[in-house]
Amino acid sequence: MKEAEIIEILAGSLLFGGLEDRALKTVLTLGRSRAALRGELLFQEGEAATGFFVLLSGKVKVFKATFEGKEKILHILGPGEPVGEAPMFGGIPYPASAQTLEPCQLFFLPREVFIDKLKDMPELALAMLAVLSRRLRVFTTQIEHLALKEVPARLAAYLNTLKEECGGETSLVLPLSKAQLASLLGTSPETLSRILGRMVTAGYLNVTGNILEICDPEGLAQVAEEGRME
Repeated sequence: MKEAEIIEILAGSLLFGGLEDRALKTVLTLGRSRAALRGELLFQEGEAATGFFVLLSGKVKVFKATFEGKEKILHILGPGEPVGEAPMFGGIPYPASAQTLEPCQLFFLPREVFIDKLKDMPELALAMLAVLSRRLRVFTTQIEHLALKEVPARLAAYLNTLKEECGGETSLVLPLSKAQLASLLGTSPETLSRILGRMVTAGYLNVTGNILEICDPEGLAQVAEEGRME
């Protein structure tokens, strides 16, 4: 990927979006870009955090593994989002693992070089705090949903969020497999399939493969809020 393309993606990213062109070019000198194949582990839980990535293209899942070998997906990340930034300030190991879901282009920033540059770029430190605050809000919402909401409400809330991210479009392409979505929602693939079937029967959705049409946006929003399907 060319430098101009990388700078354009960084300029539109959560972390570097507020920086001027000169600052973006400085950031570009701090790291290096690389490609990753589908299914490649970027880092594993417990490894020393030597730096973090900015995803230039593709998708990455951040997950924790159980003793039984199962996965709990914490995030699905797309272009412009940082991956593995949480340990940067504390110098702690990676708290979770990250793996590519498809071929990716990544920009890696070494921890020591990045931390040293924060002293000269306070606006970058503020952007880092904003990203960490956003991730904390996501975790808070996940915990709230897992503790207080049934699976239909979690699924409806996820689909409403996906609709908002797609500019209000009601025809959506699921960005992950149903097994991965089940992990993200804290349920089993079988339960997820049953609930999708019930939502189709109730008239909230139409599902064809990984293409999903929201037929009743107001009804789906009510399910997300109240957890009940008519």
